[in-house]
Amino acid sequence: MFMESRIKLKKYMICAIIMLTFSMIFAGCAPQSQTSTNEPTDEMKNVSAEDSLKLLEEGNARFVSAETTTKDISEAKREDLSVAGQFPFAVIVSCSDSRVPPMLIFDQGLGDLFEIRVAGNVIDPVSLGSIEYAVEHLGSPLVVVMGHEKCGAVKATQEGGEAPGSIGSIVEKIKPAVEKVKASGVAEDQVYEKAIDENIKNAIAEIEKSPIVEELVASGKLKVVGAKYDLDTGKVEFLSE
Repeated sequence: MFMESRIKLKKYMICAIIMLTFSMIFAGCAPQSQTSTNEPTDEMKNVSAEDSLKLLEEGNARFVSAETTTKDISEAKREDLSVAGQFPFAVIVSCSDSRVPPMLIFDQGLGDLFEIRVAGNVIDPVSLGSIEYAVEHLGSPLVVVMGHEKCGAVKATQEGGEAPGSIGSIVEKIKPAVEKVKASGVAEDQVYEKAIDENIKNAIAEIEKSPIVEELVASGKLKVVGAKYDLDTGKVEFLSE
């Protein structure tokens, strides 16, 4: 009786294993060899900073003219990004302002841009580490620091006064730009917008201090540029070096 019970138990276990295996295969849950190595394809490796910049300019032109393209947000697209990994062609450092969404402004889709958004588009260790990850690990060939007109963070810094909570840490990052513009002797009504431009330049300088960024720039694999977004027209102007 005991031996008979053990034989029946073994049969049940074998059947259960077979059924489980087939259910995993038909459900698409079986172990797959198609795992992400997070290595860019040859085509992705050949995308230069100039190519990336052109894609951004063309996308922004479509946005300005309200002729944006339909984006693939299907399950298949999401699955492809999940399996193959992400290889964004550009890193966009922009202000957190709700009116300045990079993916829309540049008419790009899922997986195209690596976005880092922080009030005043300032650079701190966390945002710099994010940039380093994108350019070193993901192979993005272009970093764009995008400020925008009428930036509230710059305005608050210019007006001075006490900044509550942790807002003061943002103000401290922007303050050198405001002080430099004021010291240059420009008219008072020009300080605000000039300080926005100077703040973009300061952010670029902070990024370029990174040994990882410095090495990639020196080898010609990376370019860091500034840009400014116009809230009214929707146009992005890339700043000359």
